Amino acid sequence: MTEGFPVEGIGLTHLLVVQDLARAVSFYRDVLGAELLREYGGTSAVFRFLGNWLLVVTGGGPTPDKPTVTFAPPAHPDTVGHSFAIRVPDCQAAYDALRSRGAEFLTPPLLQQWGGEIRCFFRDPDGHLFEISQLV
Repeated sequence: MTEGFPVEGIGLTHLLVVQDLARAVSFYRDVLGAELLREYGGTSAVFRFLGNWLLVVTGGGPTPDKPTVTFAPPAHPDTVGHSFAIRVPDCQAAYDALRSRGAEFLTPPLLQQWGGEIRCFFRDPDGHLFEISQLV
């Protein structure tokens, strides 16, 4: 670590904007198995997921500290600005477990044509894209 930034004690939180907080909490807690740490006033929830912090918030307009920024969920689920990739030891087993909890996948696990990886994708209720992948 360098002096000033980054320093010991700093953490990174990934923020996702959602339309319906209750629906998002249910998905992240019950489908993905993230640990719900706290909720704030019906507009945000904090999770711990795979050793990372995840903040799920409802959209909103500019504030004094971000005067030109509006938070909104993805406009269309087939246009992706970011995604999550989760490396798993057994893609088929992870796929089966997540499907049994309600995750809806774009395809079943597929061996990629360039080889060396099996992967498949699913979305959260607001269209945020997740990948599970296995090295082979």
